[in-house]
Amino acid sequence: MQLDESLQIYIIESRDLLQQMEEALLTLEQNPGDEEKINAIFRAAHTIKGSAGLFGLDFIISFTHVAESVLDKVRNGEIEVTEEIVALFLEVGDFISKLIDHVAEGTTPDADTLVVNDSLIHRLNVYLEAKQTAKAVAELPVATVTAAEPGAVESMDTAETGCWHLSLRFGPDTFRSGMDPFSFLRYMNTMGRIVHMVTLTQALPALEEMDAESCFLGFEISYESQASKVEIEGIFDFVRDDCEIHILPPHGQIQHYIDLIDRLSNEDMKLGEILLKCGTLTPNELEAALAKQANPATGDKQPIGQTLVNEQLVQPAVVNAALEKQRQVKETKNAESNYIRIDANKLDELINLVGELIIAGAGATLISNKIGDSAMNEATSNISTLVEQVRDSALALRMVQIGATFSRFNRVVRDVSKELGKDIRLEISGEETELDKTVVEKISDPLTHLVRNSMDHGIESAEVRVAKGKPAYGTLKLNAFHDSGSIVIEVSDDGAGLNRDKILAKAIDKGLVSPEQSLSDKDIYNLIFEAGFSTADAVSNLSGRGVGMDVVKRNIQALRGTIDIQSRPGLGCTMSIRLPLTLAIIDGFLVGVADSSYVVPLDMVVECIELSTADYESSISDKRNFINLRGEVLPYLKLRNEFECKGEPPARQNIVVMQYANQKIGLVVDKLIGEFQTVIKPLGKVFENVKGIGGFTILGSGSVALVLDVPRMMQLANMESIKEQALLDS
Repeated sequence: MQLDESLQIYIIESRDLLQQMEEALLTLEQNPGDEEKINAIFRAAHTIKGSAGLFGLDFIISFTHVAESVLDKVRNGEIEVTEEIVALFLEVGDFISKLIDHVAEGTTPDADTLVVNDSLIHRLNVYLEAKQTAKAVAELPVATVTAAEPGAVESMDTAETGCWHLSLRFGPDTFRSGMDPFSFLRYMNTMGRIVHMVTLTQALPALEEMDAESCFLGFEISYESQASKVEIEGIFDFVRDDCEIHILPPHGQIQHYIDLIDRLSNEDMKLGEILLKCGTLTPNELEAALAKQANPATGDKQPIGQTLVNEQLVQPAVVNAALEKQRQVKETKNAESNYIRIDANKLDELINLVGELIIAGAGATLISNKIGDSAMNEATSNISTLVEQVRDSALALRMVQIGATFSRFNRVVRDVSKELGKDIRLEISGEETELDKTVVEKISDPLTHLVRNSMDHGIESAEVRVAKGKPAYGTLKLNAFHDSGSIVIEVSDDGAGLNRDKILAKAIDKGLVSPEQSLSDKDIYNLIFEAGFSTADAVSNLSGRGVGMDVVKRNIQALRGTIDIQSRPGLGCTMSIRLPLTLAIIDGFLVGVADSSYVVPLDMVVECIELSTADYESSISDKRNFINLRGEVLPYLKLRNEFECKGEPPARQNIVVMQYANQKIGLVVDKLIGEFQTVIKPLGKVFENVKGIGGFTILGSGSVALVLDVPRMMQLANMESIKEQALLDS
């Protein structure tokens, strides 16, 4: 089912809002008094509900309305933020996410979903009903409204009454105009109820000075009504020009106005327009205030907000909320002006076109070099430079910060730690580190497994930790940084570390290694990535079935990455994932062996040296595949042997020295061709398990060059070194 574009945008934005809501809830759990987070949670729920109304998504509206009502109570301080409230709203967020999934799939909630819906609404209503009951018991009779002195108007910031407050001063010509003040008061009772009224007679002159045709009456009225401010003001339409009328909302209404302002759309509006839209100001009041502001007789021109407050037309809290809304809208507009939402498929298509442009550019350069025309060479050189800049810009569009992925683990750590009965805290660093969007999407699941594994196997219980002299709470760290053209993601904990002897014993028991084999600590630790391997003593919901770590390694290798383990017994363990920054286009170094061409990532190339005749002869006679590189042992692989290239090697061979993850190896090649912009294309399924190959690219001549998988090459080099050592020992 093809979704409408606006509905797709709603789905994307709702998921973003739910993610923000979850992050705010997790922060709120640690800091219950954070009003900013409470407001953020309320806004997220309200926005999802409000936008759902545009598409008639009643099942989202009805559920979110109940959740929003509870959040409103939390925001007003009527419901205390507790661990139970946070846990409930985390479930609410998860359920709304499922409802959004139904929208994305074009389906309606099934029976099981409706059961969860009813269960959550019942749990939410418990908080609403409890507060309503408490309010009914504690509610006192409505207080009367009095005026302390002539013209005094009670500030609604301190009034606790649920009534409107009207301050009326009828003009002296009211009677002459044929108007009776009491007729207006009687009409008020048709729209509500006058709870209390104080008649002000202080304006009456002495008896001998009083004009019987003039009106000197004033009233302070407490008025109970469901009418709006505009409707109440309309009662006095016929005497507005000759009277002074102030209409102040109930105390609770002020917060209602502030909420309405907060919910207004992000339109660029003037202060008066905001106050009109939320209903705290009437058009007549605004017109009068603007006229007063523009009157030169009033002296210095004040901001309209100050004028409204001075005239007691709007409460300061409401004006401040409107000003804050203006500021937020301005900031949002400035931020939105810098960003546009693009379909990821369109971005992928752009990258593919840039790749084809690079291949076509390489072909043009090759033809230009054959022709030998200097003008054409210069033109193609300029084009190549521009293509490289376009490539970098296009790839930058795909780069995203890993922080969004890291932040999702706050929820994982919270839920898993509660399930395990452990106190575990998450520390995140390097969240601003950028990498390819495709890599981010595919690394989330392996990271989740590593995090859960560290919490279950690595971090001990509080009792064990205290006995070892550690803090009762465990610490899990996520870190990311760039290194040698790669991104490194570390998952570390301060737990017990890996048990070397237990892993080795389990591996021998499963027949993965023989008792006679001599393995380094690193080789033993890597055994946990074997299929079906587990050291758990009991099967739990989290681990113990031996399914997962082998999948983690396989998924990481599919991204042309590696995973490394560093463990310190009793102190903790660190899993380091090393990945390429991008999977699409790289700067490569082209080399040749026989009639074949190969590409290695340029950022891994350290230097190129000539393979001396003595070293070459030693490799044949002694089967020695390493050289002395300025006092450093450098193992190397002969690509001619690894890929069984036909023909005899040339008299002069070269070694490409490469470095990856602080390790160096050399690749022996026939010729060095030079730098090459490489568009990496995946191998077909028939060749996807070929060791040492990470993909292929098309050269300007139209021929194919294989892209070498350097991490796998290093493993091959290490294996060769082990075999050589075994032969020497024998």
